[in-house]
Amino acid sequence: MNIDPQKQTFKENYKLMIGSIVPRPIALVSTVSAEGINNVAPFSFFTGITSQPPTICFAPTRRGTDGQPKDTLKNIRDTGEFVINVVNEAIAGAMNNAATEFPPEYDEFSETGLTPGAGLIVKAPLVTESPVSFECKLMQIIEIGEARAGGGFLVIGEIVMFHVKDELLHNGRIDTALLNPIGRLAGAEYTKLGERFTLQRKAFRPEK
Repeated sequence: MNIDPQKQTFKENYKLMIGSIVPRPIALVSTVSAEGINNVAPFSFFTGITSQPPTICFAPTRRGTDGQPKDTLKNIRDTGEFVINVVNEAIAGAMNNAATEFPPEYDEFSETGLTPGAGLIVKAPLVTESPVSFECKLMQIIEIGEARAGGGFLVIGEIVMFHVKDELLHNGRIDTALLNPIGRLAGAEYTKLGERFTLQRKAFRPEK
């Protein structure tokens, strides 16, 4: 079946994307407003970019209700800082509650039961329950699409501090099983870590 995205609504295109780009890691992004109000919200269009400098990105869409930018984006624009917190099974419920569209004057940590922690460099709070957190300084915001529902932004930040729970780190590597991350699927569906397997990359050796 061939589907022309220009002949569909943004919601129909969105359903095809989230149903096929799976599983997606979840960025639980914490920020603070210029007025000092904490905010935390999940985003599953999220990945790393480079390691020198360590760079990360996530893509907050515009609100589907009115096409306006979300509070997370406004806070990052105003302060130039944010924290990305990794989501594991232990905080899945709180992460889901953070997806609620609270008014900007609400402290979403209080609403979700998550605990804000002080960063070492940025003013945005960490989620202390998260197994791994990245303090980030804003590098660039790229607006994509029109200023209406369906459009969005690509937020690129440099990681200026890693926070990793001690028990997860072994010889500089994170134990994936102990990290116990969850992934986003489509709609209300999520996934846990399932069976894992290993593939070794082969080096190219030209024939003599």
